[in-house]
Amino acid sequence: MKIAFVGKGGSGKTTLSSLFIRHLVASGAPVLAIDADINQHLGPALGLDEAQAAALPAMGEQLPLIKDHLRGSNPRIASTATMIKTTPPGEGSRLVRVREPNAVYDACARPVELDGGAVRLMVTGPFTDADLGVACYHSKTGAVELFLNHLVDGPDDYVVVDMTAGSDSFASGLFTRFDMTFLVAEPTRKGVSVYRQYKEYARDFGVALKVVGNKIQGQDDIDFLRAEAGDDLLVTVGHSDWVRAMEKGRPPRFGLLEEGNARSLQTLRAAADATYELRDWERYTRQMVHFHLRNAEAWGNERTGVDLAAQVDPGFVLGEGLAAPV
Repeated sequence: MKIAFVGKGGSGKTTLSSLFIRHLVASGAPVLAIDADINQHLGPALGLDEAQAAALPAMGEQLPLIKDHLRGSNPRIASTATMIKTTPPGEGSRLVRVREPNAVYDACARPVELDGGAVRLMVTGPFTDADLGVACYHSKTGAVELFLNHLVDGPDDYVVVDMTAGSDSFASGLFTRFDMTFLVAEPTRKGVSVYRQYKEYARDFGVALKVVGNKIQGQDDIDFLRAEAGDDLLVTVGHSDWVRAMEKGRPPRFGLLEEGNARSLQTLRAAADATYELRDWERYTRQMVHFHLRNAEAWGNERTGVDLAAQVDPGFVLGEGLAAPV
Protein backbone atom coordinates (compact mmCIF):
# COMPACT_ATOMS: atom_id res chain seq x y z
CA MET A 1 0.00 0.00 0.00
CA LYS A 2 1.34 3.43 -0.98
CA ILE A 3 0.39 6.18 1.48
CA ALA A 4 1.13 9.91 1.34
CA PHE A 5 1.02 12.49 4.10
CA VAL A 6 0.41 16.04 2.88
CA GLY A 7 -0.52 19.36 4.46
CA LYS A 8 0.60 22.93 4.84
CA GLY A 9 3.96 23.68 6.38
CA GLY A 10 3.83 23.35 10.16
CA SER A 11 0.65 21.26 10.17
CA GLY A 12 2.43 18.29 11.72
CA LYS A 13 2.41 16.00 8.69
CA THR A 14 5.98 14.82 9.27
CA THR A 15 5.26 14.05 12.92
CA LEU A 16 2.13 12.12 12.00
CA SER A 17 3.81 10.25 9.16
CA SER A 18 6.61 9.22 11.56
CA LEU A 19 4.05 8.04 14.14
CA PHE A 20 2.25 6.04 11.46
CA ILE A 21 5.54 4.47 10.36
CA ARG A 22 6.31 3.51 13.97
CA HIS A 23 2.82 2.03 14.30
CA LEU A 24 3.31 -0.13 11.20
CA VAL A 25 6.79 -1.28 12.21
CA ALA A 26 5.58 -2.14 15.72
CA SER A 27 3.01 -4.47 14.13
CA GLY A 28 5.71 -6.27 12.18
CA ALA A 29 4.76 -4.87 8.76
CA PRO A 30 7.49 -4.27 6.16
CA VAL A 31 7.77 -0.50 5.62
CA LEU A 32 9.60 1.68 3.13
CA ALA A 33 9.62 5.34 4.19
CA ILE A 34 10.46 8.16 1.76
CA ASP A 35 11.11 11.76 2.73
CA ALA A 36 10.01 13.87 -0.26
CA ASP A 37 9.71 17.12 1.70
CA ILE A 38 12.13 19.95 0.99
CA ASN A 39 12.77 20.33 4.71
CA GLN A 40 13.94 16.73 5.19
CA HIS A 41 12.67 16.21 8.74
CA LEU A 42 11.48 12.60 8.56
CA GLY A 43 14.82 11.09 9.58
CA PRO A 44 15.03 13.10 12.81
CA ALA A 45 11.34 12.37 13.49
CA LEU A 46 12.25 8.69 13.33
CA GLY A 47 15.04 9.18 15.87
CA LEU A 48 18.14 10.02 13.81
CA ASP A 49 20.44 12.71 15.12
CA GLU A 50 21.54 15.58 12.86
CA ALA A 51 24.73 13.85 11.73
CA GLN A 52 22.95 10.60 10.92
CA ALA A 53 20.22 12.43 9.00
CA ALA A 54 22.78 14.45 7.04
CA ALA A 55 24.63 11.26 6.10
CA LEU A 56 21.60 9.69 4.40
CA PRO A 57 22.27 9.26 0.66
CA ALA A 58 20.17 11.52 -1.55
CA MET A 59 18.05 9.86 -4.22
CA GLY A 60 18.59 12.85 -6.50
CA GLU A 61 22.33 12.30 -6.45
CA GLN A 62 21.83 8.65 -7.41
CA LEU A 63 19.48 9.34 -10.31
CA PRO A 64 21.77 7.84 -13.01
CA LEU A 65 22.00 4.60 -11.01
CA ILE A 66 18.23 4.57 -10.39
CA LYS A 67 17.54 5.06 -14.09
CA ASP A 68 20.02 2.39 -15.12
CA HIS A 69 18.47 -0.14 -12.74
CA LEU A 70 14.86 0.61 -13.70
CA ARG A 71 15.53 0.71 -17.42
CA GLY A 72 16.50 -2.96 -17.42
CA SER A 73 16.27 -4.33 -20.96
CA ASN A 74 13.30 -2.19 -22.05
CA PRO A 75 13.85 -1.80 -25.82
CA ARG A 76 11.74 1.36 -25.94
CA ILE A 77 14.28 3.28 -23.86
CA ALA A 78 17.39 3.96 -25.94
CA SER A 79 19.50 5.10 -22.99
CA THR A 80 19.22 6.28 -19.41
CA ALA A 81 19.88 9.81 -20.69
CA THR A 82 16.43 9.74 -22.32
CA MET A 83 14.62 8.74 -19.13
CA ILE A 84 12.77 11.52 -17.31
CA LYS A 85 10.91 11.58 -14.00
CA THR A 86 7.68 10.32 -15.60
CA THR A 87 9.11 7.53 -17.78
CA PRO A 88 6.71 4.60 -17.38
CA PRO A 89 7.76 0.96 -17.18
CA GLY A 90 7.23 -1.43 -20.07
CA GLU A 91 8.21 -4.90 -21.19
CA GLY A 92 11.80 -5.44 -20.06
CA SER A 93 11.79 -2.75 -17.38
CA ARG A 94 13.17 -3.80 -14.02
CA LEU A 95 10.47 -3.39 -11.40
CA VAL A 96 11.10 -2.97 -7.68
CA ARG A 97 9.35 -4.36 -4.63
CA VAL A 98 9.21 -3.30 -1.00
CA ARG A 99 10.89 -6.33 0.55
CA GLU A 100 13.54 -7.25 -2.00
CA PRO A 101 17.25 -6.39 -2.09
CA ASN A 102 18.23 -4.36 -5.14
CA ALA A 103 20.79 -1.85 -6.36
CA VAL A 104 18.52 1.15 -5.71
CA TYR A 105 18.08 0.24 -2.07
CA ASP A 106 21.81 -0.46 -1.73
CA ALA A 107 22.59 3.04 -2.97
CA CYS A 108 19.72 5.07 -1.55
CA ALA A 109 18.12 3.35 1.44
CA ARG A 110 19.30 2.93 5.01
CA PRO A 111 17.71 0.97 7.87
CA VAL A 112 16.47 2.96 10.85
CA GLU A 113 15.96 0.96 14.05
CA LEU A 114 12.63 1.52 15.80
CA ASP A 115 10.80 -0.18 18.65
CA GLY A 116 10.27 -3.77 17.62
CA GLY A 117 11.88 -3.55 14.19
CA ALA A 118 13.31 -1.29 11.52
CA VAL A 119 12.15 0.84 8.62
CA ARG A 120 13.97 1.24 5.31
CA LEU A 121 14.36 5.00 4.79
CA MET A 122 15.03 6.88 1.54
CA VAL A 123 15.31 10.65 1.14
CA THR A 124 15.28 13.00 -1.83
CA GLY A 125 18.09 15.01 -0.30
CA PRO A 126 18.10 18.61 0.90
CA PHE A 127 18.15 21.74 -1.23
CA THR A 128 21.83 22.71 -1.38
CA ASP A 129 23.72 25.95 -1.98
CA ALA A 130 24.43 24.73 -5.51
CA ASP A 131 20.69 24.52 -6.18
CA LEU A 132 19.89 28.09 -5.13
CA GLY A 133 18.59 30.16 -8.02
CA VAL A 134 19.19 27.47 -10.63
CA ALA A 135 17.20 24.36 -9.67
CA CYS A 136 13.60 23.47 -8.92
CA TYR A 137 12.93 21.22 -5.96
CA HIS A 138 10.76 19.04 -8.18
CA SER A 139 13.92 17.99 -10.01
CA LYS A 140 14.76 16.14 -6.79
CA THR A 141 11.33 14.67 -6.13
CA GLY A 142 11.41 13.40 -9.71
CA ALA A 143 13.56 10.51 -8.48
CA VAL A 144 10.71 9.52 -6.14
CA GLU A 145 8.14 9.68 -8.93
CA LEU A 146 10.28 7.55 -11.25
CA PHE A 147 10.86 5.02 -8.48
CA LEU A 148 7.15 4.75 -7.61
CA ASN A 149 6.30 4.35 -11.31
CA HIS A 150 8.29 1.10 -11.23
CA LEU A 151 7.17 -0.13 -7.80
CA VAL A 152 4.96 -3.20 -7.40
CA ASP A 153 3.55 -3.46 -3.89
CA GLY A 154 1.02 -5.76 -2.29
CA PRO A 155 -1.57 -5.50 0.51
CA ASP A 156 0.93 -6.36 3.23
CA ASP A 157 3.62 -3.93 2.07
CA TYR A 158 3.66 -0.30 3.10
CA VAL A 159 5.29 2.67 1.41
CA VAL A 160 4.85 5.88 3.41
CA VAL A 161 5.85 9.16 1.77
CA ASP A 162 6.18 12.45 3.63
CA MET A 163 5.33 14.87 0.81
CA THR A 164 6.39 18.44 0.21
CA ALA A 165 4.19 21.05 1.90
CA GLY A 166 1.00 22.52 0.50
CA SER A 167 -0.04 21.83 -3.07
CA ASP A 168 3.50 21.68 -4.49
CA SER A 169 3.08 17.99 -5.30
CA PHE A 170 0.69 18.97 -8.10
CA ALA A 171 3.66 20.23 -10.10
CA SER A 172 4.09 16.59 -11.15
CA GLY A 173 2.01 13.43 -11.37
CA LEU A 174 3.34 12.29 -8.00
CA PHE A 175 0.03 13.02 -6.29
CA THR A 176 -1.64 10.17 -8.22
CA ARG A 177 0.84 7.51 -7.11
CA PHE A 178 -0.86 6.63 -3.83
CA ASP A 179 -3.61 4.32 -2.61
CA MET A 180 -4.42 6.75 0.20
CA THR A 181 -3.51 10.38 0.83
CA PHE A 182 -3.83 11.69 4.37
CA LEU A 183 -4.10 15.48 4.51
CA VAL A 184 -3.07 16.81 7.91
CA ALA A 185 -5.06 19.94 8.75
CA GLU A 186 -5.06 22.25 11.73
CA PRO A 187 -8.43 23.67 12.80
CA THR A 188 -7.74 27.03 11.15
CA ARG A 189 -8.88 28.81 7.98
CA LYS A 190 -5.45 28.36 6.45
CA GLY A 191 -5.40 24.68 7.39
CA VAL A 192 -8.69 23.92 5.66
CA SER A 193 -7.81 26.07 2.63
CA VAL A 194 -5.02 23.63 1.77
CA TYR A 195 -7.56 20.81 2.06
CA ARG A 196 -9.97 22.52 -0.33
CA GLN A 197 -7.21 23.23 -2.83
CA TYR A 198 -5.89 19.68 -2.69
CA LYS A 199 -9.35 18.18 -3.07
CA GLU A 200 -10.12 20.41 -6.05
CA TYR A 201 -6.89 19.58 -7.87
CA ALA A 202 -7.21 15.84 -7.18
CA ARG A 203 -10.92 15.60 -7.99
CA ASP A 204 -10.58 14.29 -11.55
CA PHE A 205 -7.87 11.71 -10.79
CA GLY A 206 -9.61 9.35 -8.38
CA VAL A 207 -7.35 10.30 -5.46
CA ALA A 208 -8.48 8.75 -2.17
CA LEU A 209 -8.21 11.63 0.31
CA LYS A 210 -8.91 11.73 4.03
CA VAL A 211 -8.33 14.57 6.50
CA VAL A 212 -6.46 14.08 9.76
CA GLY A 213 -7.22 16.89 12.19
CA ASN A 214 -4.13 17.82 14.18
CA LYS A 215 -3.43 20.07 17.16
CA ILE A 216 -6.98 19.63 18.39
CA GLN A 217 -7.70 21.31 21.72
CA GLY A 218 -11.41 20.72 22.14
CA GLN A 219 -14.77 19.86 20.63
CA ASP A 220 -15.00 23.27 18.97
CA ASP A 221 -11.92 22.43 16.87
CA ILE A 222 -13.46 19.11 15.84
CA ASP A 223 -16.76 20.80 14.96
CA PHE A 224 -14.92 23.37 12.84
CA LEU A 225 -13.08 20.72 10.83
CA ARG A 226 -16.23 18.61 10.46
CA ALA A 227 -18.10 21.60 9.09
CA GLU A 228 -15.32 22.31 6.59
CA ALA A 229 -14.30 18.77 5.56
CA GLY A 230 -17.49 16.79 6.15
CA ASP A 231 -17.07 13.05 5.77
CA ASP A 232 -13.48 13.53 4.58
CA LEU A 233 -12.52 14.14 8.22
CA LEU A 234 -11.36 10.68 9.27
CA VAL A 235 -9.82 11.22 12.69
CA THR A 236 -8.35 13.87 14.97
CA VAL A 237 -5.19 13.95 17.05
CA GLY A 238 -4.71 15.99 20.20
CA HIS A 239 -1.82 16.96 22.45
CA SER A 240 0.75 14.25 23.01
CA ASP A 241 3.32 14.15 25.78
CA TRP A 242 4.94 11.27 23.87
CA VAL A 243 5.42 13.47 20.81
CA ARG A 244 6.77 16.31 22.94
CA ALA A 245 9.38 13.96 24.41
CA MET A 246 10.22 12.69 20.92
CA GLU A 247 10.75 16.23 19.68
CA LYS A 248 13.22 16.73 22.53
CA GLY A 249 15.13 13.66 21.34
CA ARG A 250 13.99 11.46 24.23
CA PRO A 251 11.10 9.36 22.91
CA PRO A 252 9.66 6.85 25.38
CA ARG A 253 8.91 3.31 24.28
CA PHE A 254 6.35 3.53 21.47
CA GLY A 255 3.95 1.31 23.36
CA LEU A 256 3.52 4.19 25.82
CA LEU A 257 1.89 6.45 23.20
CA GLU A 258 -1.41 7.80 24.53
CA GLU A 259 -4.30 5.39 24.01
CA GLY A 260 -6.41 7.87 22.05
CA ASN A 261 -3.60 8.69 19.64
CA ALA A 262 -2.79 4.99 19.25
CA ARG A 263 -6.43 4.38 18.25
CA SER A 264 -6.15 7.19 15.71
CA LEU A 265 -3.18 5.47 14.10
CA GLN A 266 -5.16 2.22 13.94
CA THR A 267 -7.94 4.12 12.18
CA LEU A 268 -5.47 5.48 9.63
CA ARG A 269 -4.18 1.99 8.89
CA ALA A 270 -7.68 0.56 8.53
CA ALA A 271 -8.59 3.32 6.07
CA ALA A 272 -5.43 2.71 4.04
CA ASP A 273 -5.92 -1.06 4.03
CA ALA A 274 -9.50 -0.67 2.83
CA THR A 275 -8.33 0.99 -0.40
CA TYR A 276 -6.67 -2.23 -1.55
CA GLU A 277 -9.92 -3.64 -2.87
CA LEU A 278 -10.37 -0.45 -4.93
CA ARG A 279 -7.03 -0.75 -6.72
CA ASP A 280 -7.20 -0.25 -10.47
CA TRP A 281 -3.81 -0.99 -12.01
CA GLU A 282 -5.07 -0.06 -15.48
CA ARG A 283 -6.06 3.41 -14.30
CA TYR A 284 -2.81 3.72 -12.38
CA THR A 285 -0.82 2.90 -15.52
CA ARG A 286 -3.00 5.14 -17.68
CA GLN A 287 -2.41 8.11 -15.36
CA MET A 288 1.32 7.38 -15.41
CA VAL A 289 1.30 7.53 -19.21
CA HIS A 290 -0.88 10.67 -19.19
CA PHE A 291 1.62 12.66 -17.13
CA HIS A 292 4.55 11.27 -19.10
CA LEU A 293 3.09 12.48 -22.39
CA ARG A 294 2.34 15.90 -20.89
CA ASN A 295 5.88 16.26 -19.59
CA ALA A 296 7.33 15.00 -22.86
CA GLU A 297 5.46 17.65 -24.83
CA ALA A 298 6.10 20.45 -22.33
CA TRP A 299 9.86 20.01 -21.95
CA GLY A 300 11.09 16.41 -22.13
CA ASN A 301 11.30 15.99 -25.91
CA GLU A 302 13.27 19.21 -26.28
CA ARG A 303 15.62 18.39 -23.41
CA THR A 304 16.39 14.81 -24.47
CA GLY A 305 16.23 15.32 -28.23
CA VAL A 306 13.95 12.31 -28.76
CA ASP A 307 10.22 11.65 -28.97
CA LEU A 308 9.51 10.38 -25.47
CA ALA A 309 6.04 9.22 -26.46
CA ALA A 310 7.83 6.24 -28.02
CA GLN A 311 8.77 5.08 -24.51
CA VAL A 312 5.13 4.15 -23.83
CA ASP A 313 4.46 0.43 -24.13
CA PRO A 314 0.76 0.36 -25.14
CA GLY A 315 0.22 -3.22 -24.03
CA PHE A 316 1.88 -2.94 -20.63
CA VAL A 317 -0.10 -2.67 -17.37
CA LEU A 318 1.74 -2.53 -14.05
CA GLY A 319 0.44 -5.04 -11.56
CA GLU A 320 1.22 -7.52 -8.80
CA GLY A 321 1.11 -10.53 -11.10
CA LEU A 322 4.15 -9.48 -13.12
CA ALA A 323 7.24 -11.65 -12.98
CA ALA A 324 9.89 -10.82 -10.40
CA PRO A 325 12.80 -8.69 -11.66
CA VAL A 326 16.00 -10.31 -12.81
